[in-house]
Amino acid sequence: MADLGKPQNTIAVLQKYHFNFQKKFGQNFLIDARVLEKIIQAAEITAEDFVLEIGPGIGTMTQYLCENAREVAAVEIDRNLIPILEDTLQKYDNVEIINEDILKVDINRLAQEKNNGKPVKVVANLPYYITTPIIMKLFESHVPVDSITIMVQKEVAERMQAEPGSKEYGALSLAVQYYAEPSIVANVPPNCFIPRPKVGSAVIRLSSHREKAVQVEDERLMFAFIRASFNQRRKTLVNGLNNSPEVSVSKEEVVKVLEQMGLSSDIRGEKLSLEQFAELSNKLMQ
Repeated sequence: MADLGKPQNTIAVLQKYHFNFQKKFGQNFLIDARVLEKIIQAAEITAEDFVLEIGPGIGTMTQYLCENAREVAAVEIDRNLIPILEDTLQKYDNVEIINEDILKVDINRLAQEKNNGKPVKVVANLPYYITTPIIMKLFESHVPVDSITIMVQKEVAERMQAEPGSKEYGALSLAVQYYAEPSIVANVPPNCFIPRPKVGSAVIRLSSHREKAVQVEDERLMFAFIRASFNQRRKTLVNGLNNSPEVSVSKEEVVKVLEQMGLSSDIRGEKLSLEQFAELSNKLMQ
């Protein structure tokens, strides 16, 4: 089968199947071999690896994964792409195509069946609208994941690795950094895709922490605090927590704990590091 990293081959496949891009699935297919190789390199795919690919499209990245990995499971939501994938991947016997919504797939079971429960490597080219739900599902369901190497909107990648106090810093930064070490691997301009997206993209690798970045007694409570702090960015942390239906602590308790931590009572949530949110949540539990 022709290398889909070459634009003319992708166009030929799309024409052969009279494929129409579905706006609802946010489809943009990668047509740059150098970027594909960078993703394989960044994901550190070896012949021992089982790889979960989310959103294979017409199989461009999947071909590269099959060449480098032991086995690939490619989860594609758009049933119109299944016959195309069966065609473009026909020469590979180490790939399974799953026509399903990734948010409904039991990834733990997949890891158990295909990889003896050992951590899997995830590779994906994710549409903007579903990036956060997919990443959070992978982390929060405690799927054994070694790393997630994904193509996302550039602005989202920057938010994932943002530091406290920056305008990009928010709940997504804290959630990702709690579970993994993020590093942007490459910036990818719109002309590397068909059709061209309106914004730039970036490849980011999230390497799962072997041990959690911070020790927190109640993860759910800490993330409730984080969400409450960023829901109303202009408000102080104290007021943000006080206005949240998810959090039931008094203003006085929050002020007292902030004082114990050496922080001002009018500090905003965006100034707190992950360690400080963990400490705040642990102290307010006592």
